Amino acid sequence: MTRTDARLPAEWEPQSAVLVAWPHSETDWADRLAEVETTYVALVGAIVRFERAIVCVADHALEAHARAALQAAGVDMDRVRFVRAEYDDTWLRDSGPITLRTAGGFRLLDFRFTGWGGKFEASRDDALVETLERGGLFERAERASIAFALEGGAIDTDGDGTLLTTWQCLNQRHPDASREELSAKLADWLAQDRVLWLDHGYLEGDDTDAHVDTLARFASPDSIVFQGCDDPNDSHYPHLRAMADELAALRTKDGQPYRLFELPWAQPILDEGRRLAASYANFLIVNGAVLAPSYGEEADARAQAVLREAFPAHEIVMVPCRPLIWQNGSLHCITMQLPEGVV
Repeated sequence: MTRTDARLPAEWEPQSAVLVAWPHSETDWADRLAEVETTYVALVGAIVRFERAIVCVADHALEAHARAALQAAGVDMDRVRFVRAEYDDTWLRDSGPITLRTAGGFRLLDFRFTGWGGKFEASRDDALVETLERGGLFERAERASIAFALEGGAIDTDGDGTLLTTWQCLNQRHPDASREELSAKLADWLAQDRVLWLDHGYLEGDDTDAHVDTLARFASPDSIVFQGCDDPNDSHYPHLRAMADELAALRTKDGQPYRLFELPWAQPILDEGRRLAASYANFLIVNGAVLAPSYGEEADARAQAVLREAFPAHEIVMVPCRPLIWQNGSLHCITMQLPEGVV
C-alpha cells in the first residue's frame, strides 16, 4: 500500500457521523448502568449538534430504551441512527473501523481486537466491523481484515502522512517485533510516510498499555496537544515530564518543532481507593467542534481554555465523563468518527 492509493484522514477532516455503542447489562457497565447512561445521553446530544450519531444497540429492547432516554433529553432524533450489532463492550475507538480514503471510496481496516492484549473477552468486539459491514452501514467501502492486533486509540495521525504512537502499547501487543518492523507495518497498512514513537507517558488506571489518545494528540500538522502534570509530588510527574521533553524534541516533516499545548492535570480522582485515569487528551473532534471530557474538577475550565487555543476554529464543548473513567477510559475511547461519505 502506498500514499498514492490510500490516505488516513485526520480527525478534524469532514465526517459523516460518529459511531457509539449503547451500554447495557451484559457489558462491563452493568453495575453502574444508570450512571454511565447520563454520559451517553450527553455525548449523543453533543454529537448531533454538529453531525449524525450512529448508535449500536444489541437488540430491539435496548434500542427502545436508548431512544426514550435520548428523546427525554431533547436530543434531535433526526440525526440519530440505530444499528443492531452484538458487542462485548462499548470501547468503539478500539473495536471500530480505521477508515482510509481510497481513489474509489473507502477501505475499512479491520485489525484484530484482543481485549487489550487478552485482558478481557473480546470475540464479539473483534467481529464488530464485519457485522456492521454485513448490515449495510457503509457505502463505497471495502473491508480489509488484518491479522494484527491494533486499537484505534493506539494511533493518531496528522492526515499528512505522520503517525504518532507509543512504544509501550505496541511492544506489549507484539513483543517479538522490533521498532523498525512495527514502523514499516504501520506505515504500510495506514498509508503513512513516517511513524513517531513516544517512549514515556502513562496514566494510573489505564489498562490499554498507554494508548496515545490518553496522552498526546495532533491538533494540526504542526501542533500537538498533550496531557501535562504540574505536581512534582504526583507519581505521574516524572513520566509525563519525560513525555513532554520527547514531544519538544519531535520535528514536523519540514524539520520544525511542533507547537505544543499542555493540558492541565486534574486532582486525583479515586474510586474505592483506586486511582482513575482522568485525561483531558481524550477529546473527540467533530465537524466544527471539539467534544472534551469534563470530570467535575477545577481543571475542567483550564482544559477547555487550552483546547480553545489549540483549536481556534472549533467550538469547545465539555461533556461530563466522570462515569466513564470508572472503566478506565473516557470520551474518545467510546467513539469512532467516520469520514464524510462512508455512511
